[in-house]
Amino acid sequence: MSDVQIRPIELKDNKELADLIRGVFREFKIDKPGTVYTDPTTDHLYELFQKHKSFYFVAEESGMILGGCGIYPTKGLPEGCVELVKFYLASSARGKGVGNKLMQTSFKKAKEFGFHQLYLESFPELSKAVSMYKREGFRDLDHPLGNTGHFACNLWMIKDL
Repeated sequence: MSDVQIRPIELKDNKELADLIRGVFREFKIDKPGTVYTDPTTDHLYELFQKHKSFYFVAEESGMILGGCGIYPTKGLPEGCVELVKFYLASSARGKGVGNKLMQTSFKKAKEFGFHQLYLESFPELSKAVSMYKREGFRDLDHPLGNTGHFACNLWMIKDL
């Protein structure tokens, strides 16, 4: 994994990323309505991340996408807060530092944009990711923030930058 490149999303990445994300949802049996799985924007991530103060990073090795992670100024979040979004890795890339590299790059971009908090939504089924979030300083919330549209998510976390 030493040749992993972290780069901005490109239009050509849309289909491969959508397939990867939906594959992760099927793998963990969380492929249900009210999630990124059925969200139509999952097929158009490049376009979605053209919004001001949003950014999406792709991890790539030898021309193959290993995963991605982004930040998005979701409507309804508190002032100065941005959402950590669409953070998924292929099973072959997990446990090798790729996810941490993507996350740290996203933290840095959020700070560059002037945000001071990061919010995320997840599932208990993604326990390895959840424990990584906690190691990085995310803390549990007892309710969702903002208007993500992902009503099936049942785990909410926030982190101060």
